[in-house]
Amino acid sequence: MVRKTPVSLQDVAKEAGVSPQTVSRVANGSSAVKPSTRILVESAMDKLGYRPNYAARALKYQRFNNVGVVLFDASTFGNSQILDGISIAANEHGYATTLYTMRNKHEQTLDAAMRRMKQLPVDGVIVVLERRIPDFEGFVPPAEIPVVLITDQPSEHCATVDGNQYGCSTQIVDYFFAHGHKTVYHIAGPADSRAAQSREQGWEDAMREHGIQHLPPLYRGDWLADSGYQAGLALANEADCTAVYAANDQMAYGAMLGLQATGKHVPEDVSIIGVDDSLVDTVPRLTLTTMRMRFDEIGREAFSLIKQQNEGKSVPVNRVHLIESDFIERESVRDLHTHTATHA
Repeated sequence: MVRKTPVSLQDVAKEAGVSPQTVSRVANGSSAVKPSTRILVESAMDKLGYRPNYAARALKYQRFNNVGVVLFDASTFGNSQILDGISIAANEHGYATTLYTMRNKHEQTLDAAMRRMKQLPVDGVIVVLERRIPDFEGFVPPAEIPVVLITDQPSEHCATVDGNQYGCSTQIVDYFFAHGHKTVYHIAGPADSRAAQSREQGWEDAMREHGIQHLPPLYRGDWLADSGYQAGLALANEADCTAVYAANDQMAYGAMLGLQATGKHVPEDVSIIGVDDSLVDTVPRLTLTTMRMRFDEIGREAFSLIKQQNEGKSVPVNRVHLIESDFIERESVRDLHTHTATHA
């Protein structure tokens, strides 16, 4: 197959009957072009198959209109939703996205991620820090590349944004106690997860606020439903277990099935609340009460912080922009004051 000679800017100008400067303005998205002229030029571009030379434009303006996204795993529900939010916001402002996954354990540091990103044509980098990494505390971003961290910990040198992982836990525990429960068991996420640690800390602190000095046993899961199922089987043997807070909905749903396998009923015997609302489109007649994390908004805000820096604006550091969650009340919690299950 013979490759065609690339269509030039001059070819488009000749086809449209305008100057090359006008074609350049249209290609660069300039507003200084009449709508009728823009339509004429774009029609000529489509007819000839013209593709703007973005590499040349990037060299001229020192902008690539591309944001880099670094994460550990793109397949998890939260990360995929965050990535979706970033991509949609980027697209709305004419940006593309470049994804880099840190799978090599020896390179799971911010410095390693920045070394990789500096080799790519990006105008800024968003790092989704779902795990703890060794160089977070002392990390200083490259002067030439804006960096935003998605984490609920403040950074001295970077803007940070995340969902309120800690706050969603305290709200859930408060909800259980308001509905007459005397203690709350917790199915936590993996020990190396930042979100799991913050949710666990929120559960622990809220329990102590309600006067529970001797916490019930902690059950550790891995975010997947089967670990919740195994926890549910064990929780059925806890005589004082009337309330379970699972750190995500997959584990919560697994725990429901595990409890039911032992003859327990939800919510009549044990009430359960999860986090993330990831099952709403996959489980029919879903009854699980949950805390819906606004992952897409986290992604949108992260992109906005990159864009602001590219426009020369300052963004706050050393504090976290927290995106609050939405409490979704369904039918998995029993109100012990009235002896009935709560409904939306």
